[in-house]
Amino acid sequence: MPDILEVSRLTMNFGGLRALENISLRVGPQKTVALIGPNGAGKTTFFNCITGIYKPTDGDIFFYSDNGKKTRINGRKPNKITQLGMARTFQNIRLFNNMTALENLMIGQYCRTHAGVLGAILRDRATIEEEQHVIETGFQLLDEVNLSHRANMLARNLPYGEQRRLEIARALATRPRLLLLDEPAAGMNPNETLALVSLIKNIKKKYQISILIIEHDMKLVMEISDDIFVLDYGQLIASGPPSVIKDDPKVIQAYLGG
Repeated sequence: MPDILEVSRLTMNFGGLRALENISLRVGPQKTVALIGPNGAGKTTFFNCITGIYKPTDGDIFFYSDNGKKTRINGRKPNKITQLGMARTFQNIRLFNNMTALENLMIGQYCRTHAGVLGAILRDRATIEEEQHVIETGFQLLDEVNLSHRANMLARNLPYGEQRRLEIARALATRPRLLLLDEPAAGMNPNETLALVSLIKNIKKKYQISILIIEHDMKLVMEISDDIFVLDYGQLIASGPPSVIKDDPKVIQAYLGG
């Protein structure tokens, strides 16, 4: 099977500052790949480049469809990239705080719905059935992240760990083939992190998707990753399976300390 994501020589400049330099990596089908590195290494900038928030200065980003069609996504709008099958969460949670948990998941499905303005006005049978399907899918996703009892609670009133899970569920609502998680364990206690590991594994198994994760919790990274890429000062300094990365001298010096 072809890769899901192929990044070749990605470079990102902000004026005179080079945040990323010649980064190349691949994410294979149904693989969990981690991107690690110290603060300021360029990890979130990398996510912003491949999801359309930033237009890279140089390099190529290719996303593959189920049938192997290769699409260059440099500079495409974020909503168009989402439609292709890539969804993400954010380091700083970005929920619709004044909407309920269920409404957040209904909004997440918008890119996969077909009813337009006319359907919303006329309320034809197809529109009503699609709306019901969206609601049912929302409840199913809430159940998968153990939030079914929070369906009608405003997102801003959810505990922090539950907000994290809701954001993951909202990303899943877009039906991604590649799920990007930006520090999903940040701010979580050990029990919440343990539950997150289980959730990520279950998501990968049930939906048979690929996952690209940025994370500082090295225990989590080592447990769930098939491959790890390490950034330092915007450059790729190491890559390989967890067994290789944990003993790499460059990684130990740059990230793990020592």
